[in-house]
Amino acid sequence: MTYRIKRYYAYVLATIVALVMPFITIGGNHLFLLSFDKKQLHLMGTAFDMQELYMMPFLLMLGFIGIFAVTAVGGRAFCGWACPQTIFRVIYRDLIETKLLGLRKRINNKQKEPDYKKHAGKRVVAILIWTLLSLIASANFLWFFIPPSDFFSYLASPMDHTILLGFWLGIVAFLIYDIIFLKEDWCIYVCPYSRVQSVLYDEDTLQAIYSEKRGGKIYNEHHEKIVFKQKDLDKEEYDCTACQSCVTVCPTHIDIREGTQLECINCLECVDACTKVMGKLGKESLVQWSSRNEVVEGKPTKIWRKKTYMYAVALLAIVFMLFVMGGTKEYMLLNVNKTTQLYKVKEGNLVENNYILLFQNTESKKHTYKLEVIGKYAGKVKIERFKELTLRPGKLAKKVIKLSTKERLVNDNTKDTPITITLKAYAVDEPDRVFVLRKAVFIYPRADKLK
Repeated sequence: MTYRIKRYYAYVLATIVALVMPFITIGGNHLFLLSFDKKQLHLMGTAFDMQELYMMPFLLMLGFIGIFAVTAVGGRAFCGWACPQTIFRVIYRDLIETKLLGLRKRINNKQKEPDYKKHAGKRVVAILIWTLLSLIASANFLWFFIPPSDFFSYLASPMDHTILLGFWLGIVAFLIYDIIFLKEDWCIYVCPYSRVQSVLYDEDTLQAIYSEKRGGKIYNEHHEKIVFKQKDLDKEEYDCTACQSCVTVCPTHIDIREGTQLECINCLECVDACTKVMGKLGKESLVQWSSRNEVVEGKPTKIWRKKTYMYAVALLAIVFMLFVMGGTKEYMLLNVNKTTQLYKVKEGNLVENNYILLFQNTESKKHTYKLEVIGKYAGKVKIERFKELTLRPGKLAKKVIKLSTKERLVNDNTKDTPITITLKAYAVDEPDRVFVLRKAVFIYPRADKLK
């Protein structure tokens, strides 16, 4: 099976995952959703409120270090095998222009652009087909930020959701320009990943590499091409036929025989092309997905080496921290803020402190909450103005409460004393799972203010 066919399978798998994932929910929560609308992060069926976005740095680190690790081991494998830019270009160039409309003669020649003036009608049809696919791709991207159910309900009245409509059509316009007009120039000039790759590569990094030992030197030290035909090779035993198959098939328009280049996206089209030509001669491909150590130095490639061990440890540490952070998730939110009045002393030495409480139900079902004082001051400090509170999913409510006591908590004639009170808020139906503990500072007056 050629690398191209393997890539097609990878593209199909990536497309299915991208399209299906936004529709999968666990207990009403998505596998992954960063909702700016509801201000939530859904991760593996757990919803985190904006105040719990301590998870995001770990997710970003996981993404970046993961790509760096893949690059160190397999070169720009992500670019050639999973990047949406590459997948979209294959769909437009190889499927729509070549297979469906015949604008291009064959997939193996990506260097020669079609005569679009001669086939203007087909060009328009190709653009229209890609526009329809862009509408789906753009919507699919937005589904990771707006749930599909909300997305379609919002579009039922688009003028009431112009920002969403603008983003959707704006992304469509970008995809049309990028895939049809910018093409692989995005990979070469715009994407920063190509500039980073050279730092991440080492002698054991797998990449598309040409064997000069077997094929012969095609370029001199000044990167000037010195071999145009097989007869230009220094020795007759060199295997390169100068057929240019590895050049014409390259989507980024490079000659892999010149060596490692930042434009190479590891699509391995050149490996397939050379394998086909050399196969007819009963020889092994001159371009292989291998490492410099193996092809140039004749040493075996070390997949597991110091660098990959370090990446593995870093990734495992991040995943561990994600599980730890996810395990500390609170299933409701509660902010406790004291009012500007320090305290009030009433008849019978009743001391009161006022607080503003902000409750939020982060669950996908309705809950009724109660509040109590626990710990050292349980039974000594009472809660007034609060019995219970019922909230629907995602809703917030603000409540003003009083903490009061007739007990002599402190006997200090010199100053007011701050006392830490522990409050427990919990859901009546699931008190052991849905609860939070919060500290509240209770100001107790100095003794001379009490009778």
